[in-house]
Amino acid sequence: MALNGSPFPEHAIERQPFVQSFNDDDRFAPPEMDTDEAPRPIRATPFVWIDPKTIPRRRWLYGRHYIRRYPTATVAPGGLGKTSLVLVEALAMVTGKPLLGVAVPDKLRVWIWNGEDPREEIERRLAAACLHYGIEAEDIGDRLFIDSGRDTPIIIAQKLGDGVTVMRPVVDAVTAEIRERQIDVMTVDPFVSCHAVPENDNGSIDRVTKTWGGISEAGNCCVELVHHVRKAGAGQTTYTVEDARGGSALIGAVRSARVLNVMSPEEAEKAEVTSSDRRRYFRVDDGKSNMAPPLEKADWRELVGVGLGNDDQDGPEDFVGVVTPWTMPGLFDAVEVGDLRRVQDAIKAGSWAENAQAANWAGFAVADVLGIDAETGGGKTRIKAMLKTWIGNKALKIDRQHDPRNGRDKPMIVAGERV
Repeated sequence: MALNGSPFPEHAIERQPFVQSFNDDDRFAPPEMDTDEAPRPIRATPFVWIDPKTIPRRRWLYGRHYIRRYPTATVAPGGLGKTSLVLVEALAMVTGKPLLGVAVPDKLRVWIWNGEDPREEIERRLAAACLHYGIEAEDIGDRLFIDSGRDTPIIIAQKLGDGVTVMRPVVDAVTAEIRERQIDVMTVDPFVSCHAVPENDNGSIDRVTKTWGGISEAGNCCVELVHHVRKAGAGQTTYTVEDARGGSALIGAVRSARVLNVMSPEEAEKAEVTSSDRRRYFRVDDGKSNMAPPLEKADWRELVGVGLGNDDQDGPEDFVGVVTPWTMPGLFDAVEVGDLRRVQDAIKAGSWAENAQAANWAGFAVADVLGIDAETGGGKTRIKAMLKTWIGNKALKIDRQHDPRNGRDKPMIVAGERV
């Protein structure tokens, strides 16, 4: 294997003191031992009380996902936008700009390693993101590094015989480069490209993931592992981190894992997004975060097409998808107290049924006042939720009134307490 497209330089494979310490006292990947040697004694370490105020706080690097000295994981179906997401996040980290609405405390140094795409494709995607967000060369400085597995293969473990062999020269070289460049975050995309062990063998995947954990510890960085989900089961429409392809040991070994899900037809209807456009939107779910409380709600992202302006006589310009922040419309977005008063007045001025199938459904009065299309599925769903909320807080109420046409009582919606 050649790192940076050439044979290892002498300093990259030489056993430096920090590497020796990493191999001899590795919490993540046990060193290979000579079974003829006497085992070293293992001694329990007594706990000594520590003042909580003196314990260093956790070193979150970006949001509540990337964290120093640990591996993390992002899993998603193919083609959804996971590579575009980590590239925009990398630009946010190196520029210090909240491109996706996430604050960046410090400008970080990021190494992107893509095991599948040629370097030109990585550059194409980064260029599109820079165009969209107005990022210039001076914003990035010398803090971003990109490599392709086609030029710089990184295989840290492989199956040899009955066991898994960790490729120590490769591990040492990657660790040395991280330390030399002072990398804060290294992204490995996709995870499957960095090893040659059976994906479904939990023991093998555990060894690979913990080897990356050892690299993050020795390099004092975060290693982000980008992974695919397995094939969906019958009737399955959404994924969790437990749907990560192959052995579950990957999710067990990382300290934060998230999963991306495309907008569902139901969510698209609620957001009034057309069925043809809904695949441009995806949700980022906090699937495993054993160091921070789960996010109360998911973050949404939208893929927008950005032209590179590289058209020539042979064809049109390239359009590249760039991940951007997006917010799921709230139930009462742009609805103010005065709007509710106008709804109450409209309800008071007419006779409005609770039944959404009725020609005089109260929802039509709400739609007329607020300018919502009650004929669409999303509009109707939103109005129903509004009516339920207003009835619950007594701004509106249900009154059973006698219908002379059939001699029965009929539930009607009337104005409640004035707001």
